[in-house]
This record gives sequence, C-alpha cells and structure tokens, in this order.
Amino acid sequence: MTNQETPCTSISLEQRVEALVFASERPISESRMKTVLGIEDEDATKQIKEAIDSLNESYVKNVRAFRIERVAGGYRPLTREEFAPLVSRLHADRQQQKLSQAALETLSIIAYRQPVMRAEIEVIRGVACGEVLRSIMEKRLVKIVGRAEELGRPMLYGTTRDFLNIFGLASLDDLPDVQGLVREASWKPASPPEVKQEPEIATEQAATETE
Repeated sequence: MTNQETPCTSISLEQRVEALVFASERPISESRMKTVLGIEDEDATKQIKEAIDSLNESYVKNVRAFRIERVAGGYRPLTREEFAPLVSRLHADRQQQKLSQAALETLSIIAYRQPVMRAEIEVIRGVACGEVLRSIMEKRLVKIVGRAEELGRPMLYGTTRDFLNIFGLASLDDLPDVQGLVREASWKPASPPEVKQEPEIATEQAATETE
C-alpha cells in the first residue's frame, strides 16, 4: 500500500494516529497502524511514537482528562488516574459483573505463577477452584496454555491479552510485587537427561575398526 492509495494523507500524522487509536476497539499496535496508514518508511515506528508523544503533550497542555498509553502490546486512550473515582461511579451499575474475591485470588495466582496447574492453585488457596476457574475463563481473562508432562497430563493455565488490556498492563512485567506471591512459573519442563560421552572408549573403538 502506498501513500497515494491511502486516504486522509493531507491530514497530519498526529490526527490520523489519534483517529486510529480512538476508533480501535482493542489496543492497536504500531505495525497495525503502519499498515492502515500506508507508511513504508524505515522509521515508521519512530514516527508513530513521536506522533503519540506529541498528542500526549497537547493533552497535557489543554488539560484533557485522558492520554494515550501503551497497553497489552498496543495503544489505547486511558482516563487519567485522578478521574478514577468519577469513572467508577459512572460504572456503578456494573457491580454485578465485577470479579468476586475468590476470582481475584485465583486470577492473581495464575498471573504470578503461570503456567500453573489447577492443583497448585487449589493448594495455595486451600479450596477447590473449578467453578471460579470456569468463570474467569468465560470472561476471557484466563486460557489453557498447554499440558504438564506429568501423570495424567494436567492442563496448564495462563492469562490472556484481555487480562493485560482490562488491568491496564503493557506486559506481565508490570505486575506489582505482592507479598506472599512469588513471580515464578509454577511448572517447568524437566531438563533433558545428559548424554554422557566417553571419548576414550569411542577413540579405542574407532581405532579397532580401522585396524
């Protein structure tokens, strides 16, 4: 796609980037924006980042209630932190959709210990978590990421991109430190057994075959 085939080229890059960020239902990445904008320059990613920085500067200058932030591998507009109480009040009618304490605890364990088996989640929480696990999977916050190479091959659980999006995280590295939760994978594949080499014996055998 060339710039001539792309609409709105007469409009500034900042405005076009702003339009894409606000129109996208999910965080939009630089690569996706480059495709839609039809920018093929080698420094296209840099241009987009500079455009976003410029937009955020203008939002600060004009005392806007939002800014563009990087979330879940892309960009989306977010309300500034000081407006959180007001926004929470707006969404008060969605109280029934909020995660229960059990769901939050289960989600936290999965986020910090992924990939993690259901058995370990239940050991940490001290209760069965089948129903809670199903609930947060239906909300697309958690998914099955594989199976452990253990007896019965139990399923391994991890968080989704929607989890990062909803909690406003760019990556799992942005998870805050929580007392009692170690940020470490619960299950790790066993290391392959070492193959012992016996060079002296191999040399003797090779010499024998040569003779």
